Amino acid sequence: MRNNARLLLLHGPNLNLLGTREPAVYGTATLADHVGRATAAARRLGYEVDSEQTDDLATMIGFVHGAATKYAGIVLNAGAFTHFAWSLHDALKAARIPVVEVHISNPAAREPWRHASVIAPVAIGTVAGFGGESYVLGVEALVRHLEAA
Repeated sequence: MRNNARLLLLHGPNLNLLGTREPAVYGTATLADHVGRATAAARRLGYEVDSEQTDDLATMIGFVHGAATKYAGIVLNAGAFTHFAWSLHDALKAARIPVVEVHISNPAAREPWRHASVIAPVAIGTVAGFGGESYVLGVEALVRHLEAA
């Protein structure tokens, strides 16, 4: 394992309901399933993963504040926080570690209020619309970015 080879998978509101919440949109895999696949991908690439989920914006900001000294980067599915949580945007910017924004569905193909992301301007990139594979692709993109730096 590389020095500081830890990634944080960070999940926002209602993602703990994956598997039962709107399966036509989000599929039937649980958050644990997605975390397991992303963790396996990270380990294949020489990285360890911690995963946190919260429905509380202040708690999520706290995770981001703590991430700067503990993790090489963050793979973030901010859920609905994506569309309005400027305080999360500011925390991510202040953390000064790379962030990849991920979404299981494609927000641009959904309701108009989902089209704007306040996370995208502080992320190195966004992976969306690939179901659970979005998490794996997000991990792979983050690791490629870290290895190229």
